[in-house]
Amino acid sequence: AYEDSGISLLDNGKFAQGLVGSDGAWGPYEFDPVGFSKYTELVPFFREAELKHGRVCMLATVGWMATDLGARFPGDAFQGVSTVDAHNRMVEAGIMGPFLATIAAYEVYGGWLCLEGFEGKINREAGDFFLGKNFLPKDEAQAATMRLKELENGRLAMLAFSGICTQSVLTGEMWPFF
Repeated sequence: AYEDSGISLLDNGKFAQGLVGSDGAWGPYEFDPVGFSKYTELVPFFREAELKHGRVCMLATVGWMATDLGARFPGDAFQGVSTVDAHNRMVEAGIMGPFLATIAAYEVYGGWLCLEGFEGKINREAGDFFLGKNFLPKDEAQAATMRLKELENGRLAMLAFSGICTQSVLTGEMWPFF
């Protein structure tokens, strides 16, 4: 039911079922220290989670940097607050409800799509929310390259966001930390 790069995700004997990004940049080293790829039926779920977290972290990293550099929504509640303290200030101001409701709606939709895909009711690639396929190149090789770029940039963003958060909290400094 799930496909990525035209490779069926039934156990095809390939590392990580041959998903885009399963070969390392320097060759097929099959780096999987935890052993996730041996659970072939869960590989689409793992890829879905990796893409989702990567996309969220790409947005969060840009948002954190923009906020620390001075970008703000209009209104007094959004002024004069550091990125580290923003969550608590927004909860106190009572304006987190709409944000959380919107996120909850997307999470329910994503969970439903994932469940439908696992049950074979819809045919979709992991991470496909039926938005944006028109932006991929029509050539399959170029589309696979774009998927790999998204995956690798998402992996980098997950590390970047973790580092930015950690350094901001530990040092009390705002990005770019100098």
